[in-house]
Amino acid sequence: MSPWGMLRIPRPLIMIRAFRIYFRFELPRTRITNILKRSGEQIWSVSIFLLFFLLLYGILGVQMFGTFTYHCVTDDTQPGNVTWNNLAIPDTHCSRELEEGYQCPPGFKCMDLEDLGLSRQELGYSGFNEIGTSIFTVYEAASQEGWVFLMYRAIDSFPRWRSYFYFITLIFFLAWLVKNVFIAVIIETFAEIRVQFQQMWGSRSSTTSTATTQMFHEDAAGGWQLVAVDVNKPQGRAPACLQKMMRSSVFHMFILSMVAVDVIVAASNYYKGENFKRQYDEFYLAEVAFTVLFDLEALLKIWCLGFTGYISSSLHKFELLLVIGTTLHIYPDLYHSQFTYFQVLRVVRLIKISPALEDFVYKIFGPGKKLGSLVVFTASLLIVMSAISLQMFCFVEELDRFTTFPRAFMSMFQILTQEGWVDVMDQTLNAVGHMWAPVVAIYFILYHLFATLILLSLFVAVILDNLELDEDLKKLKQLKQSEANADTKEKLPLRLRIFEKFPNRPQMVKISKLPSDFTVPKIRESFMKQFIDRQQQDTSCLLRRLPSASSSSCDHPKRSAIEDNKYIDQKLRKSVFSIRARNLLEKETAINKILRACTRQRMLSGSFEGQPAKERSILSVQHHIRQERRSLRHGSNSQRISRGKSLETLTQDHSNTVRYRNAQREDSEIKMIQEKKEQAEMKRKVQEEELRENHPYFDKPLFIVGREHRFRNFCRVVVRARFNADLLGLVTYLDWVMIIVTICSCISMMFESPFRRVMHAPTLQIAEYVFVIFMSIELNLKIMADGLFFTPTAVIRDFGGVMDIFIYLVSLIFLCWMPQNVPAKSGAQLLMVLRCLRPLRIFKLVPQMRKVVRELFSGFKEIFLVSILLLTLMLVFASFGVQLFAGKLAKCNDPHIISREDCHGIFRINVSVSKNLNLKLRPGEKKPGFWVPRVWANPRNFNFDNVGNAMLALFEVLSLKGWVEVRDVIIHRVGPIHGIYIHVFVFLGCMIGLTLFVGVVIANFNENKGTALLTVDQRRWEDLKSRLKIAQPLHLPPRPDNDGFRAKMYDITQHPFFKRTIAVLVLAQSVLLSVKWDAADPVTVPLATMSVVFTFIFVLEVTMKIIAMSPSGFWQSRRNRYDLLVTSLGVIWVILHFALLNAYTYMMGACVIVFRFFSICGKHVTLKMLLLTVVVSMYKSFFIIVGMFLLLLCYAFAGVVLFGTVKYGENINRHANFSSAGKAITVLFRIVTGEDWNKIMHDCMVQPPFCTPDNSTYWKTDCGNYAGALMYFCSFYVIIAYIMLNLLVAIIVENFSLFYSTEEDQLLSYNDLRHFQIIWNMVDDKREGVIPTFRVKFLLRLLRGRLEVDLDKDKLLFKHMCYEMERLHNGGDVTFHDVLSMLSYRSVDIRKSLQLEELLAREQLEYTIEEEVAKQTIRMWLKKCLKRIRAKQQQSCSIIHSLRESQQQELSRFLNPPSIETTQPSEDMNAINQDNSAQPETSSQQQLLSPTLSDRGGYRQDSADAGKPQRKIGQWRLPSAPKPISHSVSSVNLRFGGRSTMKTVVCKMNPMSDAASCGSEVKKWWTRQLTVESDESGEDLLDI
Repeated sequence: MSPWGMLRIPRPLIMIRAFRIYFRFELPRTRITNILKRSGEQIWSVSIFLLFFLLLYGILGVQMFGTFTYHCVTDDTQPGNVTWNNLAIPDTHCSRELEEGYQCPPGFKCMDLEDLGLSRQELGYSGFNEIGTSIFTVYEAASQEGWVFLMYRAIDSFPRWRSYFYFITLIFFLAWLVKNVFIAVIIETFAEIRVQFQQMWGSRSSTTSTATTQMFHEDAAGGWQLVAVDVNKPQGRAPACLQKMMRSSVFHMFILSMVAVDVIVAASNYYKGENFKRQYDEFYLAEVAFTVLFDLEALLKIWCLGFTGYISSSLHKFELLLVIGTTLHIYPDLYHSQFTYFQVLRVVRLIKISPALEDFVYKIFGPGKKLGSLVVFTASLLIVMSAISLQMFCFVEELDRFTTFPRAFMSMFQILTQEGWVDVMDQTLNAVGHMWAPVVAIYFILYHLFATLILLSLFVAVILDNLELDEDLKKLKQLKQSEANADTKEKLPLRLRIFEKFPNRPQMVKISKLPSDFTVPKIRESFMKQFIDRQQQDTSCLLRRLPSASSSSCDHPKRSAIEDNKYIDQKLRKSVFSIRARNLLEKETAINKILRACTRQRMLSGSFEGQPAKERSILSVQHHIRQERRSLRHGSNSQRISRGKSLETLTQDHSNTVRYRNAQREDSEIKMIQEKKEQAEMKRKVQEEELRENHPYFDKPLFIVGREHRFRNFCRVVVRARFNADLLGLVTYLDWVMIIVTICSCISMMFESPFRRVMHAPTLQIAEYVFVIFMSIELNLKIMADGLFFTPTAVIRDFGGVMDIFIYLVSLIFLCWMPQNVPAKSGAQLLMVLRCLRPLRIFKLVPQMRKVVRELFSGFKEIFLVSILLLTLMLVFASFGVQLFAGKLAKCNDPHIISREDCHGIFRINVSVSKNLNLKLRPGEKKPGFWVPRVWANPRNFNFDNVGNAMLALFEVLSLKGWVEVRDVIIHRVGPIHGIYIHVFVFLGCMIGLTLFVGVVIANFNENKGTALLTVDQRRWEDLKSRLKIAQPLHLPPRPDNDGFRAKMYDITQHPFFKRTIAVLVLAQSVLLSVKWDAADPVTVPLATMSVVFTFIFVLEVTMKIIAMSPSGFWQSRRNRYDLLVTSLGVIWVILHFALLNAYTYMMGACVIVFRFFSICGKHVTLKMLLLTVVVSMYKSFFIIVGMFLLLLCYAFAGVVLFGTVKYGENINRHANFSSAGKAITVLFRIVTGEDWNKIMHDCMVQPPFCTPDNSTYWKTDCGNYAGALMYFCSFYVIIAYIMLNLLVAIIVENFSLFYSTEEDQLLSYNDLRHFQIIWNMVDDKREGVIPTFRVKFLLRLLRGRLEVDLDKDKLLFKHMCYEMERLHNGGDVTFHDVLSMLSYRSVDIRKSLQLEELLAREQLEYTIEEEVAKQTIRMWLKKCLKRIRAKQQQSCSIIHSLRESQQQELSRFLNPPSIETTQPSEDMNAINQDNSAQPETSSQQQLLSPTLSDRGGYRQDSADAGKPQRKIGQWRLPSAPKPISHSVSSVNLRFGGRSTMKTVVCKMNPMSDAASCGSEVKKWWTRQLTVESDESGEDLLDI
């Protein structure tokens, strides 16, 4: 490979011009550009997130492991002369330390091969030598290909715990969480662009019969009707009887049954030996007969329908193709050729048997353009990349994978399927040399990243899109589902309905103490209980004492006794129910009329005119939508229809009428479903009560213990007692005890092994006895409290109860039996395997675990259909493989022998020493080997001699494990052309089969959570609620007021350039960990010194932030606390480093840098968002992960019993075996990732003569169990890998849509949330996350933008929001999420966004709030009216009084003329002093009220008479408090004093000293406005 050879790479790109023909889009270029730009941004963001984790685990790998160069070599190994014969067989890594890792056996020593002279190319490119190689190795391990062998190398070289921790967390985070985010990105992007490409792909439609079409026909009334027309209508020349027979269901079922028989016969074919003639056996004759039958069927249909009518159906076209192909296939020369495909494809016709399966297949494959376009795109990508690889590597020596285009295509296809892709890359890296290795590695990684993460995710996205319902069907399905749930709740379970089959036998009592001469018959006990200790009462009194009555006239002393009488109370309630409902409706209508009248008056008054046009907030828009909807719903016809309207108004009225009718219809549907649910619950209760009354044994545990027996009540108390805390209150005390006992029992079982059995270990038997005793006590208590089976809350009422009883019986039988000798494949061994189900008790005891099980099994129907499709696919290819490859795969194990006659004797076979080392043989050197006999046999792990073996081989291939071996064997032993067979099956199985499993599990998960039937608006609402739960108040203190030193520091620390600089410094410090910090390495000292410098820089950063924000403000942020913690650890490390300077300080320094590297996520928005996705996914998938571990534990215990002593084989070795539960868990975790699980299964199938059997005990044999291994490994792989892991993908997809929705998709954008956080930060000055209720109004006033509330236009909305906070929290403190939740409800259209139950509750709450606010508004309005009336009365009285006083003064002045210069000022001064003395009392009453024009008349009293006494009783009286002095100017002053007198009075009333008091009064008024609390009338809440 040379630089000039790289110029050939662009040559294949010319093929893209040809592929453009297939991918022409009919969309505008700008729209396509926007779609690609947005999807590209998302993929780039997720790639950065993946790079972050790769870098993190790369750094951890370098520091935890370093190099893997220590190997076991022979004692006589010389430096520079290391050969294959110097290595252990197999090649084994070892540890330098004696107490950790693997120690070499005698005759070998642990040496560093790099010190012995091996080059980097000979040692291999995988490892953790430096950061580049480490990232390369981490990506290989994250692909789940070859990771387990890296872990085994690390276990041999380093402490075991370090390897387990590193690689298991790497697989969990990178392979299961981070890489699945790509699937979420593609699904979200595809869902967005689906609407754009809908025209090109075609719309989704429901399944319709291929034999019918629909046409419009005019009916008798003149309307048009859509009528189905049968295209199978007789159009041919056949007689009527044949046409009738052809269209009958009997003929249809007969043909399908013949197809099924043909499939069974084809599946029964097997290899009978080499000498057997295959052309004319019974299977060939059967095939000829079936072919003739189906040919006659096709001819009959053509005769009946005509050729044109026959080929008009796509199904008939497929049948005709099969007829032609199978007819050619029965020709002797073409039998067992490629035409066999037509024979085996007949099984596809069986899909018509099941309508559910047919509908499911149509959903997946019906819209063929999407899936077909994707298949064509995948094939085009493979062709282009194969051509590019061919041009790059065709001239590389010692590399035969890219010599021709077919070999290059197979290699690139192998990378696409991930099976052995690391081997392809390693061979290419070794061949191109050390210089070009990084370029080639990047090329293969980018192709693998695109092919496995993006391309396969596209298939999942297409399948999910096909499974999704249309928007118009989702609401209908929601209503139907709610209705179905109501129907199911109406019926009692069958175990309770069995009592209805028996005659009624109510419990009877006899009244003995009754003074009467007549004999009294027995009366029902339940009827007599109503009258014990009760007296007779009048029915009229009872009616008056109903809760619906406003008053009561009955004063009976025993009122509570009547209220307790439920039966009579219900009877009476039914009679007054209609009256109460009518009153409620009238009240609601009256309130709505008042609201509409007020709104209309405000609009007509012109109070909104003259204001600038302004964009309305979403709160205002939704409020007006609600008001309009209610006005349409409750408005009368007279208000909606008026004369003289314009055309525009009539059109608007028509649209309003339509909306009114739609709203009415929706309301009626919702109310009908709600009433149906209530009626169903009531009927269920009535049925239960009737059974309890009529059947004395109903609800009696074991038909012995009474319903109200003391012992049963005691057992109920014990069984149902629980904690009040959230976490501890999940289950009861009894269940907590049993959870602990079960866990302890499982821990005890982990110590069991074939060499330490519970039958012979008394210490292990103690745990067995404890478990059985405690479970006996638990079951007895629960049975005595709730019953066993025939009670409403019986122990055995679901599958969990059956499992509990089963586990208990198995444990009890085993404990009583305790067999000393357990033969293999015996009943005792089966009992021990069933005993391993004990961890499943946790599923029953924890409610969340039961929910996980329900999520798994509730979608069993779709998973079953997918399984049928995959089995059908496997059956087709298995039948084809048997007919083509049966007996042809057998070959001599000596590759030099061709014929079977020569396959005898012995030969020397070479041994594979190592897959990692690339040593070359020296001249004359031979690889290690040994002599073996020649054998003519099939491959070890697979063959196609019968359908069973072929199905097993194809199932392994379907999991993408081992298919490369099958391909190579078929190409080598049958022919290169037959390689197409396995490639086609792998493509269909990988691209469609496995992705179909992923899509179905995700769709079922969404359906179980209720999100599958959600409309777009409802899904956005659910995302918004989840996003608001995570949102937190800002912990950023405000900027200091002044422009001092702290303010400047604040500006510097909050500047984006400062934050970016700190992020760059964190990355720069992380780069220092690119090589391992080893105390013996001289490079470590300068790296540690540079890290010390970075630590001081970060100390300076923390100091600046503390100065800028103050210590208390800095401590409020969690991110700041984390930075302070890491910086403090860094300072401690610096001190210890300079004091000690040893390996432990270097380790601590590396840990501090890794801790600081995590802070990068908080400094980058995208990384923070994606990390939140992963964290929330982990939190939500906690119980799924626990469920996976419990299943893993059950299979591990069973594996120890079944395969604990199996001899070592190809993959069963000292690292991977079932000798103990711990090692079994490790092996099963490896199988979960799919790492060579099929080879482990075949090792566990070993049978004699390849093992030593023992019939006495299973622990003395080293043989396996063929049937047990087959069921064990296949079931485990399907349940865990296909179902449980895909649940993690579903959770990640759900949470990704939660965090990564775009601004236009969100109901509240990130800017809205950020603005609310800032405003909350201003109001919540104490940073406690809670504020008093009265501060909510000021928070709402400060909101701007889309959350703004305009008090001029939306004053009523403001009142509703404030009252909602007060009502829900009783005037106490409200939290950040309380206010945010209220705003979110007010900002959406609840009719579109909320689901049924939530919608009903929310509408009821809003109606209650509107009713209460309306009441308070009317109350306040009446108060103001009364105040104005009183003010007018006081004004008129004060005028009369002032006139009388003025006349008296004029008369006295006329009779005794005073001196104006001496008397008038003194009188004015006295009046002023008197008014000033009375001023404080008046101001204290009016300081919250601003003066209005209506209050002028109330202050006309003369100042001279302010101090005069009031009149006596019966006369008109003055108000008790004097009026303000500004209005106390008498008419005498106006008439005689003139303007100069008024000026003097005003001047004397406003001295300079009063200016300060006025300012203080204003300040006090604003202070009280900020801290005022609502009084009893709610005046300051409603009068804002």
